[in-house]
Order: sequence, then structure tokens, then C-alpha cells
Amino acid sequence: MKRLGFVGIIIDDREKCAARVNAILSDFSELILARTGLPKVKENASVITLVIDATTDELGQMTGKLGNIPGVSVKSGLAKQ
Repeated sequence: MKRLGFVGIIIDDREKCAARVNAILSDFSELILARTGLPKVKENASVITLVIDATTDELGQMTGKLGNIPGVSVKSGLAKQ
């Protein structure tokens, strides 16, 4: 069952990681309802927040791939119902 949820992504090295993160998000674009990004150019970092509609398995697949990228931290949650 799909549920409403969120994903928070922190990228510590934008130059190195951004393309890989964006490729994964494109692969899972059908789950994403909204996306907000905040680049910190001087620090070469970025924060991305997503609102998603996904099953537990779909969320786990996406966050697992993102979390395997060195320099990327991911936290997520789904509504109870």
C-alpha cells in the first residue's frame, strides 16, 4: 500500500555526487510528488527534500541507492496509514 512520506537528503560534495543523486531521483520520479533543493555553493553542499507517495519497498529501494553514494546522507519516513 502506498503512503505519503518524506525523504531528506544531505549532499556533502555537490560536485562529486549531484549527478548520481539526480540520476537516482529520475529513476524513481513516479514516487516524487514535490522536490525542494537548497544549494550551499560556498560549502559545496546541498540539501534536498522530497514529498513522496510510495510503498515501504519502493522507499527502501530509493533510499538504499541514495545512501550507498559516499558523501550522501538520507533520512525518510512514511505516514502510518
